[in-house]
Amino acid sequence: MTKRFDVVGIGNAMVDILARCDDAFLAEAGIEKGIMQLIDMPRAVDLYGRIGPAREVSGGSAANTIAVIAALGGQTAYVGKVKDDQLGTIFAHDLRAQGAVYETALAPKDHKDETGRCIVLVTPDGERSMNTYLGVTEFLTPDDIDEAQMAEAAWIYLEGYRFDGPDSHAAFAKAIAATRAAGGKVSLTLSDPFCISRHRDAFRAMIRDGVDLLFCNRAEALAMVETGDFEAARAELAAEVDILAVTDSENGCYVHQGTQWWHVPADPVEIVDATGAGDAFAGAFLWGITHGADLPTAARMANLAAGSVIQHIGPRPEADLTALFREAGLV
Repeated sequence: MTKRFDVVGIGNAMVDILARCDDAFLAEAGIEKGIMQLIDMPRAVDLYGRIGPAREVSGGSAANTIAVIAALGGQTAYVGKVKDDQLGTIFAHDLRAQGAVYETALAPKDHKDETGRCIVLVTPDGERSMNTYLGVTEFLTPDDIDEAQMAEAAWIYLEGYRFDGPDSHAAFAKAIAATRAAGGKVSLTLSDPFCISRHRDAFRAMIRDGVDLLFCNRAEALAMVETGDFEAARAELAAEVDILAVTDSENGCYVHQGTQWWHVPADPVEIVDATGAGDAFAGAFLWGITHGADLPTAARMANLAAGSVIQHIGPRPEADLTALFREAGLV
C-alpha cells in the first residue's frame, strides 16, 4: 500500500540563532562546550545580547531532517509547536517553503511562552554549543498528533530532544501506535547524551517496544548502554531494533541489521560548523531507504549529506544533494 508521506517528523519547532565565538567566550559565559543546555527566557535574552553578529534560520533537529528529505524530493510532513509570533511565522514559512506539510496548531498570541529558539555558538574548530530555550515547543501534546496523518506515513521520525515536556511521552506513544496500526515504521534519534541522562529508562522502553530504526552517534550509544566499549554498545543496541545507524564523526558510520553490519567511511572535509550534521545524516538515510537504496548505499548518502552541511554555517544543506549523490554514482 502506497503511503502519502515517506516520512513524518515529530520534534522541536524552533528558530536557530547562529553566531561565532571563541573558547574564552564560552568560559566567560559559563557554557559547557559541545553539548546542548536548556536555558530559560531571561538567559536566552542575556546570551543574545552578548553574542556578536548572528544569523536566524528555521531549525529544530527533526525539522532539519524533514527539510533534507523534502529537498531531495521526498513527501514529508512535520509536527512541532510554535507560537503565533514573529519567530513562529519564520519557522512555518521556512518549513513549508521546503515542501513539507506543516499543520500543527499554533500556540495563541497570549501564551505565556514564546516560540523556542536555540542560540548556537560555533567555535573556530567547528564545534557547536547549543543553548536552547524550548518555549512553546515543550508543550506538544497528544492532541497535536493527527492519527490519520500518522497512518499515512511509511515512516515516522521521532526526535529525542522532544522528550523534554510534560506530555511529550504520551504524544510519541500515540504517534507510534497510530503508525504501527497502519503498517508504518518508527525511527528515533537519541539526539544528545544530555537527553539520555534524563530519559534513559523511557528511551530504552520505547526502543524495545516500538522502534524499527535507531539513530545515534558514538557518545550517545555509549551513554545509552552505560559502557566505554563502542563495539559492545553497538551490539547491544542492534539487538533491540531492526536497523541501527551510528555516526562516528570523521570515521563515518556503522550500520547494523540483524547479525550483519557495515562500516561506511566518510570523505574528509573541512569542518566549519557541525550544527545539523546528524540531522542531515538521518534525512539522507531515510530518503535512501524509502527510495530503494540498500543500507550501505543509504549510509553513503547520509555521510555525503552530513559532510555537506558541516562545510558552512547553518543546520541545513546548501548544496544540491541529489547532484552530490549522482556524482558519487549513488542514484
